[in-house]
Amino acid sequence: MPESIMPQCLVFRVPTGNPADVSGLRTLIGDGAVRPEEIVAIFGKTEGNGCVNDFTRQLSVMALEAFLAEALGCTLPDVAARVALVMSGGTEGGLSPHILILARRESEAGVKGPALAVGAAFSRDFLPEEIGRMAQVEATAEAVASAMAQAGIASEADVHFVQVKCPLLTSARIAEAAARGHGVATHDTYASMGLSRGASALGIGLALGEIARSALDDEAIGVARDLWSGRASASAGIELMRNEVIVLGQAPGWSGPYRIAHRVMRDGIDLGAIHGALADLGFSGAGQLSPADSERVIAFLAKAEPSYDGLIRGRRHIMNDDSDINATRHARALVGGVAAAAIGRTDLFVSGGAEHQGPDGGGPVAIIARVDA
Repeated sequence: MPESIMPQCLVFRVPTGNPADVSGLRTLIGDGAVRPEEIVAIFGKTEGNGCVNDFTRQLSVMALEAFLAEALGCTLPDVAARVALVMSGGTEGGLSPHILILARRESEAGVKGPALAVGAAFSRDFLPEEIGRMAQVEATAEAVASAMAQAGIASEADVHFVQVKCPLLTSARIAEAAARGHGVATHDTYASMGLSRGASALGIGLALGEIARSALDDEAIGVARDLWSGRASASAGIELMRNEVIVLGQAPGWSGPYRIAHRVMRDGIDLGAIHGALADLGFSGAGQLSPADSERVIAFLAKAEPSYDGLIRGRRHIMNDDSDINATRHARALVGGVAAAAIGRTDLFVSGGAEHQGPDGGGPVAIIARVDA
């Protein structure tokens, strides 16, 4: 590649009117803002319950795959092999459903790097008995390394956020394993979401050098809360049996106007961590961003999790005790409200279930912003 040609990561934030709405993406492609073959990954927040039976994630993936197959002139399996589609269910509180499109374009160098870089990789399909166990941890670590290589990110320190879409167990999958004489990590399908997220996060931590391999075994997954990654985000869903991994970082070989920064929220109201990430990107002040600065923040990515001890800074919360509303739904609404107050917008990617993703009750947060304004 000529020295004057460098990869750029393009990022687009598009609102959705329903989980199957691809009109925003269709408009971007129709207007020439992005070409279908440039798309590496799509993140999405859908308005389902975010639990085992949240089919809005699968509906969104099906709609995106069908549209991209048409746009690319290829088959649905071809789309699945080339584009990572990460749909996260749950827009509780004031969160707004939306998708984030990440694309790679080879073009004349503009604002030179280090700049935002993106890479994606897929693990193999897992057997049901491997979900939530070390096989998933190790396969995730391998996929993270592959995605880093694709992005040209040589140092683990230059990785700021790793998003994984991972599978979960259903009654049918549990029965299929049993028919072959294998037991699974849990027979509780909801608990399997946490174990799958946890195994994926530990794999990210292993790949990034945050967690030692000697500290990991099947018994640690979902239990050893002192083992966590400050850059991991995992979302479980029924629509796949593999891990889809998206690495976001900064690399000197990339150009363009976007930068990324991350911090770790120590709890669900850690506004200082959000302000710290904004400061790392050149934003000043500790209040809400101005409308102009808010629009420069192209993506806000965070994990949310209620603390196991039922406390936030010594005061009791009832997220874990509410039998009507799942705790992860409470947590998304809480963190979403705190983040919206800082950013000045509600189309934020806040994902619930932060097992091994940040400290107990907290979670990683990353911000992508345009810095040429």
